[in-house]
Amino acid sequence: MNVILCGYQWAGCKALEILRSMNHNLYVFTHESPYHIPSLINYCTKTEVPFSLENISKAELPFSPDVICSIFYRYIIKNRIIDSCQGKIFNLHPALLPQYRGCSSLTWAMINGEKEAGYTYHYIDTGTDTGDIIIQEPLKIEEFDTQETLYIRAMLESMKKFSLAFAHVANGLPGKKQEGKPSYYPRGCPHKGKIDPNWDYAYKERFIRAMTYPPYPVAKLGGRKIFTMHDFENG
Repeated sequence: MNVILCGYQWAGCKALEILRSMNHNLYVFTHESPYHIPSLINYCTKTEVPFSLENISKAELPFSPDVICSIFYRYIIKNRIIDSCQGKIFNLHPALLPQYRGCSSLTWAMINGEKEAGYTYHYIDTGTDTGDIIIQEPLKIEEFDTQETLYIRAMLESMKKFSLAFAHVANGLPGKKQEGKPSYYPRGCPHKGKIDPNWDYAYKERFIRAMTYPPYPVAKLGGRKIFTMHDFENG
């Protein structure tokens, strides 16, 4: 099959590894990566898989794709691309859809005190994370998780089911309609990374843990970096 991977981060690299083992004809759309993020560009170069940094929705496709996979891709994929593969296009979203559509899903779930987060493989349609569900699994948010550990756990667990999601889409099987009250969070750092002294103790504690993703900026109070509740209480 002709397969396009729109990918980024460790999960994007892992998806390419799995797709290569299936011996498909592959092409990758990805992004530049800072030093602390696994580079799909480097992995494509090592494995001699052709790739582009152009936004797929603005690009000329290298072939007529049978399936398109979106794994932590950062651009919205437009109708023209969805139609190019007759709707056989799917995405991995780190949330239990329809809750936490949009960005920073795991971060907001932790801040809001959810007991569970999770991941969803879903078909891509014209909405934002609104497509029918292919696979969805919960992931417990531990009291000792930081945003970094929760994110890594979500990536590791979700990629165990990548092959199943791919086969589902490749075979043209239907997904399940999303049910329940949706929620959406836009791109951007929650609360601009700043602690409000009026928050209750539990919310402050969760927010600090949710901002812990080195080397990204940690939570701040009056310009002072807050790594732990101890820092907050003894500043």
